[in-house]
Amino acid sequence: MHLSRLSLTDYRNYAVAEVALGPGATTFLGANGQGKTNLLEAAGYLATFGSHRVATDAPLIRQGAEQAIVRGGIISGGRDSLLEVEINAGRANRVRVNRAPVRPREALGILRCVLFAPEDIAMVKGDPDQRRRYLDDLLVLMRPRYAGVRSDYERVLRQRTALLKSMKARGAVPAEALQVWDDHLVTAGAALTAGRLRLVAAMRPFLAASYSAVSGAERDTGLRYRMSAVGNEGRLADGPAPQESDDPDADPEKLALALRDALAARRRAELERAVCLVGPHRDDLELRIGGLPARGYASHGESWSLALALRLAGYQLLRGEGEDPVLMLDDVFAELDSGRRDRLAAVVAGAEQVLVTAAVAEDVPASLAGARFRVASGVITGD
Repeated sequence: MHLSRLSLTDYRNYAVAEVALGPGATTFLGANGQGKTNLLEAAGYLATFGSHRVATDAPLIRQGAEQAIVRGGIISGGRDSLLEVEINAGRANRVRVNRAPVRPREALGILRCVLFAPEDIAMVKGDPDQRRRYLDDLLVLMRPRYAGVRSDYERVLRQRTALLKSMKARGAVPAEALQVWDDHLVTAGAALTAGRLRLVAAMRPFLAASYSAVSGAERDTGLRYRMSAVGNEGRLADGPAPQESDDPDADPEKLALALRDALAARRRAELERAVCLVGPHRDDLELRIGGLPARGYASHGESWSLALALRLAGYQLLRGEGEDPVLMLDDVFAELDSGRRDRLAAVVAGAEQVLVTAAVAEDVPASLAGARFRVASGVITGD
């Protein structure tokens, strides 16, 4: 799978831009703030219909414009597709595939991308929401139907939180109304958690291999999914004591039971605080290196290697389903020492398509030599 062209209209700092792309490595060179990252963000938007940098679409539209348009030519399985997204301020976006309108969910999977960015260090050093987003984004890439599961859960969470706030303000407790949203939260939450747990189990061997490949060192790496609906020891109430890599059982029925029991146990606390204290929105992915939690114990180099290994594990999982996703490296090499830089380049050099941004050409290893473009003030030119 690869992008054959990328076209932008009124996207970020681009009034109009179009670039032809091909398999292999392509590098976009330019000083900071010229629009290199915007290109990769736009390509990623075609894959996920969201930005990895901002939570809303408004900042994606060029100042003074009413809408932005992103188009991508995609070659996959020997077939050409044209994917277009019209990003609108204050109203629904429009998506077209080969000029025919479709719902965004119907277009998920046409393009699959894995993006490495400097912000990825937050997956290791940051708060749990960074790791939850990583899992959910990868889950949707692999199984687009989880976009609906994720959306349903977020909707239920908003509604249930609003009801808890209303109950606290009124001082009344309409238990029947809250029970309805409990049921919805259990159903959507169990489905989302089951998907995350299966994904974590599939990632483990790829994470260990990827960490060694990037860091050049053999270190024990681990990841374990921690549910807010189970005890601090990380297991279901009736389950055995966990080993280092144990996760809760991914059976949706058992997960639903655990969620329902946890909701009952935390009912008083939820009413007092007017927040939802149980569910996948409060879960975490525990990362470990050498038997210790990575957050707080890993060095900067170890944290970077682990963040890269998480992305590479996702890439390998997607690749195992038949086609290479598009790999995008956004100013990553500048963050790495020479050893990690060369090892990462060696790992990704065999990908069908690699899109790289860098401030200076010297940051990009020779093994990723390929087409080069210059980016300056929203203008793309051949190097």
